[in-house]
Amino acid sequence: MGDTLEFNEIYQEVKGSWNDGRLRFSKQNVVYKSSKTGKVDSIPASELNLAQWRRVCLGHGIKLGTSTGHVYKYDGFRDTDFEKISEFFKANYKVELTEKDMCVKGWNWGTARFSGPLLSFEVNDNTAFEIPLSNVSQCATGKNEVTLEFHQNDDTEVSLMEVRFYVPPSQSDERQDPVEAFAQNVLSKADVIQATGDAVCIFKELQCLTPRGRYDIRIYPTFLHLHGKTFDYKIPYTTVLRLFLLPHKDQRQMFFVISLDPPIKQGQTRYHFLILLFSKEEDISLTLNMSEEDVERRFEGKLSKFMSGSLYEMVSRVMKALVNRKITVPGNFQGHSGAQCITCSYKASSGLLYPLERGFIYVHKPPVHLRFEEISCVNFARGTTTTRSFDFEIETKQGNQYTFSSIEREEYGKLFDFVNAKKLNIKNRGFKEGMKGKIDEYSDSDDDQHDAYLERMKAEGKIREEGNDSDESDGESDESFNPGEEDEEIAEEYDSNASASDSSEGGEESEDESAKKKKAKKAKVVKEKKERKPRKEKKQKDAGGPKRPMSAYMLWLNSSRERIKSDNPGISITEISKKAGEMWRQLSKDEKQEWEAKAGEAKKQYDKAKKEYKESGGATSSPRKESKKSGGKKDDKKRKSAGVDKDKERGGNDSFKSREFIETSEESSSDSDHKSKSKRKKESDDEEEEEAVSTPASSEEESD
Repeated sequence: MGDTLEFNEIYQEVKGSWNDGRLRFSKQNVVYKSSKTGKVDSIPASELNLAQWRRVCLGHGIKLGTSTGHVYKYDGFRDTDFEKISEFFKANYKVELTEKDMCVKGWNWGTARFSGPLLSFEVNDNTAFEIPLSNVSQCATGKNEVTLEFHQNDDTEVSLMEVRFYVPPSQSDERQDPVEAFAQNVLSKADVIQATGDAVCIFKELQCLTPRGRYDIRIYPTFLHLHGKTFDYKIPYTTVLRLFLLPHKDQRQMFFVISLDPPIKQGQTRYHFLILLFSKEEDISLTLNMSEEDVERRFEGKLSKFMSGSLYEMVSRVMKALVNRKITVPGNFQGHSGAQCITCSYKASSGLLYPLERGFIYVHKPPVHLRFEEISCVNFARGTTTTRSFDFEIETKQGNQYTFSSIEREEYGKLFDFVNAKKLNIKNRGFKEGMKGKIDEYSDSDDDQHDAYLERMKAEGKIREEGNDSDESDGESDESFNPGEEDEEIAEEYDSNASASDSSEGGEESEDESAKKKKAKKAKVVKEKKERKPRKEKKQKDAGGPKRPMSAYMLWLNSSRERIKSDNPGISITEISKKAGEMWRQLSKDEKQEWEAKAGEAKKQYDKAKKEYKESGGATSSPRKESKKSGGKKDDKKRKSAGVDKDKERGGNDSFKSREFIETSEESSSDSDHKSKSKRKKESDDEEEEEAVSTPASSEEESD
């Protein structure tokens, strides 16, 4: 057996929801790391005094108890893991892993037992359910009733908010009320914050960015109290995950960030981060509301009764001592301007992105903290508005994507080297840098750094230029854009010495040349139009021909439709076809063969009738009709052309028109269109009158 046992996808209950993570048993301690928050719980092996193996909803679970009164529960084990975990506990922890059965009867009458931070409801000495008292937010009592209210979990769709216990009156001890005794046991371990006693210290009128406003911060031994004009927040130190101290880009201010889980609430808004903004020049003298002996005994030299210094240093020092967590500061990253952060935008708000040793944090609206462990890959993308900036995209393993846009072009090299040094997966590495050896070669040079983003833009520009050249014709192509030549033209135009060097050649020639260049640039490109392929004419159905025969399925459907309607009253047309399809598939081959034979006979009759129809000349009737139609169209065209010839004869030659005629014709185009329409109507009326006169004469001649 090895020195450690590791298990993946082990779940820990947090306010009614299951959060997955990794659990490791070693000789020194038991370590659990949450995949969601990255929080690490470490249990020293010397403190373990209870280990139970239980059958739970997610397979099997382990309940661990410590000598300090804490209880830890982990679920997600397999049945086969019991033996190796039991042997490991006996060999290293000297604790026996016992099997404990749970009650699954579903009874609501039993015994309530308080064991440390848990309220256990037992039926026949078997546990039915357990309530962590740290999840209780309020406890109310009635005559024979105790009501427990719980903190709401924002990460779950449904969360338990209230449980009521009926406590029967006790006959043995009349001095103590059993309902009050029950409530006192709950409140002693519940997460109910009561501002009793004096604060250790108070910081007045601190500027807070989230939630926005100025707050008085009162430091109590177990919680932090934010007192503002409209809102009050009480933050237990147990909800603090991390502390950050970040310098502003202007080097005159400091951010102090407190990460919270669960977040504080203001209406429907949740604040996962508490961000304070300090000025470096602001100093303070602080006196703790404790005796020197109490300060020394409790904080062990981390704090003293009298302290003085910068305001941000005092706040961070007090918070570090009370919360007992390290303060995270930026690492060795330095941007183009020398600052330890990068100016960018996230969700249309400008802020600062800090590359840390183990993650990224964005300040401030909204604050985002991304650990390297939860990052799947990063991507450097082209800026959407201008080529002077780029976007930095981060994709997490949960599938979420964060895009930090409008980053200055000069920050690209520093950020790329930082990401590469942290061994993060770069999504477009192959397209930008090629082989890994090239990255190492260019990363060593400080003077001339390889710019992958610029190379990518150049390559895309070449591809675009080649595409434009292939589309344009040789004779009508635009003048190619050459930055060097354009700079020379600008220099000649605005140079102070240009007149002395070019005065002998004359100003008129230079003006003519510049005018020719402008005309050449403004020349439009006329692309050759590709000839469209003629559409295939659809075959027209012969109305007089024989109808096609029905298939075997359609013959069967016509005979079975009434039967399906009678068997299924009220069925719709679409449902009839679905039902018929299912019934047809269920028919045997012998039953289908009868209808296939009928379909075959119908096909023979159709072929015979079609042959007779073609021999009688019925198939050629439709082309004659088409020829008549086409002939009619040709006659119309002839009439129109004849009308045009007559107009030409009346009006003379159209090629010779005066300038005044052209201008007047362009100005009165709408009037001429109207006149032409009226003239066409008159001509059509005259033609109809001529036809009406001519028809009776022809009929009289035929009668003669």
